Amino acid sequence: MLLSRAKPATGPATVEEKEKKKKKLPKLEDFVGARDYTGAVTLLEFERANKKNDINTAMWISYCYFHLGDYKRCLKEYTEITQMKGAPPEAWVYLACTMFFLGMYKEAEDACAKGNVDGPKSKLQNRLMFHLSHKFNDEKKLMSFHKNLQDIVEDQLSLASIHYLRSHYQEAIDIYKRVLLENREFLALNVYVALCYYKLDYYDVSQEVLAVYLQHFPDSTVAINLKACNHFRLYNGKAAEAELKNLSDVCSPSFKFASDLIKHNLVVFRAGESALQVLPPLIDVIPEARLNLVIYYLRQDDIQEAYNHFKDVSPTTPQEYILKGVVNAALGQEQGLNDHIKIAQQYFQLVGGSASECDTIPGRQCMASCFFLLKQFEDVLIYLNSIKSYFYNEDQFNYNFGQAKAATGNYKEAEEIFLMIQSDKMKADYVYLGWLARCYIMNRKPRLAWELYLKQETSSESFSLLQLIANDCYKMGQFYYSAKAFDVLERLDPNPEYWEGKRGACIGLFQQIIAGHEPRETLREILAILRNTGNAQVDY
Repeated sequence: MLLSRAKPATGPATVEEKEKKKKKLPKLEDFVGARDYTGAVTLLEFERANKKNDINTAMWISYCYFHLGDYKRCLKEYTEITQMKGAPPEAWVYLACTMFFLGMYKEAEDACAKGNVDGPKSKLQNRLMFHLSHKFNDEKKLMSFHKNLQDIVEDQLSLASIHYLRSHYQEAIDIYKRVLLENREFLALNVYVALCYYKLDYYDVSQEVLAVYLQHFPDSTVAINLKACNHFRLYNGKAAEAELKNLSDVCSPSFKFASDLIKHNLVVFRAGESALQVLPPLIDVIPEARLNLVIYYLRQDDIQEAYNHFKDVSPTTPQEYILKGVVNAALGQEQGLNDHIKIAQQYFQLVGGSASECDTIPGRQCMASCFFLLKQFEDVLIYLNSIKSYFYNEDQFNYNFGQAKAATGNYKEAEEIFLMIQSDKMKADYVYLGWLARCYIMNRKPRLAWELYLKQETSSESFSLLQLIANDCYKMGQFYYSAKAFDVLERLDPNPEYWEGKRGACIGLFQQIIAGHEPRETLREILAILRNTGNAQVDY
């Protein structure tokens, strides 16, 4: 047998050590102090199985299940406690807190009212009713419970959370920082501050604040998830996904909340991959799941389905208002419904004009969208110019920015912006082709506009593009390509107007040849174009 070199294996010491080990049994306080609630509940369940089924044991078991996030089991335990003889009044308040976390707000209100019926309300009761008033959108009650809040840490943190839920992020930050100054050991508050900065679009600041907490708790689910979200905003989906991989490695299979969160965010980071499989079951679990499902349908051009999933939702956050506006604008433009476009314009104006959003990037995008729908493009450019540095290579931004530039007559810049777009889907869209063709013509590059048409297959949209080229070239005195376009139009549709346009363009081109502005060789092509018609006037 090998003996330890650190300590001599003397007989009495070894026996004493063994006796100590026998006497040292795990205690509940040790488990709770170490935040090992699984160990604590295991010990308590063992004690309950050994005839120690009193109210105190049941209360501790409920406490552990609550902190494990197993609210359904916690609900069952607290419900049984409230039915026991001699149950403490605060058990009703704890039951109400559990119901609140399960989204059972009306039941939580009823249960909360049963705690301390004859005496004054506890601080916890007041905080819970404060949050329930927010959920019920009852401003009168909210302010009533707000008045009862005291200058203690718990009440101040409760107030900060309401500020956060109402999108008053700066007010929440001020409270968190004040509490942190007085309580440096409350490291978790750095996560809340980082979350507020994330909501304010200060992703780099959010990362710096978050790093303070991650230095001490590198395996925190909430912190790693927030870090991944910051990476998604600052870099791309792949960088975010790499961070989430660390989270999936440290989470146990039983940690359902983290599992749902990871699955949800991976869909977002992977640009909607597996959205229809992952997001629908999470709609009532993660608030953003419905929003991201609607975004997925919009990206798939299934606008009606996006509208169906969102039509009954009453928006409460800026993101919900913005998405409501986008869905209504898309539906209105697709189906020609002016009522939906007006609703969209109102939603955009509401967000862009609000004090909390007016100076944010989404707020300015909303005001730009509002004026875009109103066709006030000078105002559109005021807002888009203020944020263009953030969207230099963003196709959707450039698509709208280019249209606004062209609509105000700034065709040179509009052409440059349109040519920056990389998306093949956008470049095949008629609106894009039409505006780019017009920019080419206005910038005296009619040949490029004509080449755009030649690349198109025969369709109603290519016919419309041909009409645009014919008329815009005529207005700009680019008669050669105007004549060619009117010639094709007349062959596709023998409308007398196309003959008139072709004839006028040919006369204009003839004058340019005489003036020496066009080569003489073009004259033969004019005569061929004029003869290529069924109109009797060609002989005259």
